[in-house]
Amino acid sequence: MDSDNRYSNNSNNNSRNNEAATIKINSHAEVSAPQMGSTQPKSVFEFEDQSLVGDEKHSLDEAPIRDLYSGGANDCCPHVMKNSVVDSIRIVVFSAKINLLMPFGPLAIVVDKLTGHHGWVFLLSLLGIIPLAERLGYATEQLACYTGPTVGGLLNATFGNATELIISIYALKRGMIRVVQQSLLGSILSNMLLVLGCAFFAGGLVHSQREQVFNKATSGVNSGLLLMAVMGLLFPAVLHSTRTELHYGKSELSLSRFTSCIMLVAYASYLFFQLRSQQNLYIPVDQSENHTEENSDDEEAPEISKWESIIWLSILTVVISVLSEYLVNAIEGASVAMSIPVAFISVILLPIVGNAAEHAGAVMFAMKDKLDITLGVAIGSSTQISMFGIPFCVVVGWFMGCPMDLDFQLFETATLFITVLVVAFMLQEGTSNYFKGLMLILCYIIVAASFFVHRDPKAIQDKPQNPKQ
Repeated sequence: MDSDNRYSNNSNNNSRNNEAATIKINSHAEVSAPQMGSTQPKSVFEFEDQSLVGDEKHSLDEAPIRDLYSGGANDCCPHVMKNSVVDSIRIVVFSAKINLLMPFGPLAIVVDKLTGHHGWVFLLSLLGIIPLAERLGYATEQLACYTGPTVGGLLNATFGNATELIISIYALKRGMIRVVQQSLLGSILSNMLLVLGCAFFAGGLVHSQREQVFNKATSGVNSGLLLMAVMGLLFPAVLHSTRTELHYGKSELSLSRFTSCIMLVAYASYLFFQLRSQQNLYIPVDQSENHTEENSDDEEAPEISKWESIIWLSILTVVISVLSEYLVNAIEGASVAMSIPVAFISVILLPIVGNAAEHAGAVMFAMKDKLDITLGVAIGSSTQISMFGIPFCVVVGWFMGCPMDLDFQLFETATLFITVLVVAFMLQEGTSNYFKGLMLILCYIIVAASFFVHRDPKAIQDKPQNPKQ
């Protein structure tokens, strides 16, 4: 009898343990039914689990809903995260050290109202936009966490280029066509040479014992689109330089607008190809099961909710728009005050500020051995500017009555063509190291030096302001 009692007690204890384990491990699934005659052991865990969802018992049909709250599926838990206004401001505004530059933005407005010194207004506006551009990229990354990886990469590229597009639209309103052309060109050069070069260099130093790999198919498609953009810019420049226009002064503009529409159609087709038709083409090369399991713990949960991200994107876009107006208005005066060519300001200084978010993100992902994301940020951003940003500005100028065209002059077009060739050769093997990154950085230094001594034949400001050149 004693052995039978001991056996029955042990079996009851085992059943209780099994039920407890089942309920603790699978709290989001249906609570298992009690074993033969054992109703008491379940009650504690049942009340503990019911306190999370209410009085009704949950069934298997409720498991997908509970998965949204459980966080066990490596989701971002968008419904749970609700920060207060103070917490949201603290996370977005006060969490990054680069935000110490934010006061320079309001200070630029004050200096413009009190003194009107264009040199100081330009410098302060430039410093003030840097943290705003970085925070814009941060809010985009937070929003991208609630979307798929492909849509997230598209969001990063789109809002990463928002600063350049905002500056370009304000420059178009003032009729500063060359500033628009050169700033967009400089953004492409900065992304392809400086941003990608720094990412390859930093990633190569961190992973110096081996070469990093990335998806060659993705880089090949982007390289083809960049070459198509070069072709779209090359023909109007050659047509203008050779004086072979059918109607002088009109054929070049008409060709630019027609080519811009074609480029926009090509970019829309590329988006469909990327998002719908060939999604498997954009799977990272290192996305194997083992690698995914190892890196699953590295995925960081978002710090702000989806609607917080959207609100912050709207606020930051408005603030950047305000500062961009002051920045554009001070470009010409700053060129005189600091004795720097407008071409250098447009091609080198403005894009570096606008690409602050891409620069930081690309380097960070390269150091984490996520080169496919790095290429999506750097090369994808260049592709979007060349195939969407530039044609979009031509169409916007068309509606505004501004004769924005694709004639970027032979010097700028040749610079872009050589840059695309250099980067395409660097990417053709599908590997990277710190030496490739160093070469890209040195190429960018050569480009910067070239524009520092370049005299733009179309810039009216260079004639009276820089007679010594």
